[in-house]
Amino acid sequence: MTLATLSEVLRPALRDGYAVPGLVCLGWEDMRAYVAAAEAERAPVILQAGPSCRAHTPLPVLGAMMRHLAEVASVPVVVHLDHGYTVEDCREAIAAGFTSVMFDGSKKPLEENIAETAAIAEMAHAAGVSCEGEIGFVGYHGGAASAGTDPEEAARFARETGVDAMAISVGNTHLQLEKSAGLDEARIHAIEAVTTVPLVIHGGSGVPLAQRRALAQGSTICKFNIGTDLRFAFGDALRKAVMADPDRYDRVAILKETHDPVMAAARAAIRSVASDGRA
Repeated sequence: MTLATLSEVLRPALRDGYAVPGLVCLGWEDMRAYVAAAEAERAPVILQAGPSCRAHTPLPVLGAMMRHLAEVASVPVVVHLDHGYTVEDCREAIAAGFTSVMFDGSKKPLEENIAETAAIAEMAHAAGVSCEGEIGFVGYHGGAASAGTDPEEAARFARETGVDAMAISVGNTHLQLEKSAGLDEARIHAIEAVTTVPLVIHGGSGVPLAQRRALAQGSTICKFNIGTDLRFAFGDALRKAVMADPDRYDRVAILKETHDPVMAAARAAIRSVASDGRA
C-alpha cells in the first residue's frame, strides 16, 4: 500500500528541496491520469477533492476511488480534502478515508481561524490524518480579492494550530488563467524566517514556471496546488474527442481519449516542482 498522509510526503520535500503537486480532481478520469503521471515520474502526488468536486460526487465515493488508486500505486499518494469550510466537512472526509484535510478559515477573524483550525488539526491528528490550514486569503481570478499573509500572524498561526502545512497568500490567485504575475518573494522569505512548517501555494497554475521551480528548490514551499492547467488539458482533449466523430456517443470511448493528454499535463506539473536530481 502506498497510501500516504500529507505530512509523510512533505517532510522529505522540505528536507531535499522539492515540492509535491496538489492536483485538483473533478472525476475518475483525471485522478486516474494523475496517478499514472506520478508513477511515470516516480514521484509522490496529492489527489485533491475541492468544493466543486464534492458538489458533484459524494465524499465517501471520492474517498473510495482515491484510496483504491493509492493502494495499487507504486508511489506515495495522498488523499486530500481541499478547502473544507466546516468541522463537519473535515469530519466527513476523515470518516471517508481521506488521509489529509485542509480547513479554510482564511476569511474568518484571526482568533477564530486559529481556534477552529487548531480544533480540526487535533481531530485529524487523533485519527492519524494530516491537516493543512490557511492564513491570509487567496482570492479568485475575476472574483474576491486576495488579502496578503502577515508574517507575524503566520508565525502565531503555525505555532498555535499545530498544522502540518500552511497555505499563504503572497500574490497567488485561484483560477488564474495566465502566468504573467509572479509571487511576492520578499513576503515569502519573511514568512519562512519566522516559521518552520511547510508552506503551500494555492493557485499554482498562475505561477511562472521558472519561479515555481526556484521556490520549490530554494524555499520552504513544499506544495503547489495545480488545477487550471489540468482543467484546460482535460477540456481540450474532450472537445477534440467529441468533434473528431460527432456521431459517436459512447462516453467510455470518448473519455478514454482524455487520459494521455491529462497524464502529460500532470507529468509537466510534477516536473515543474521537482529537484534538479529528479528532473
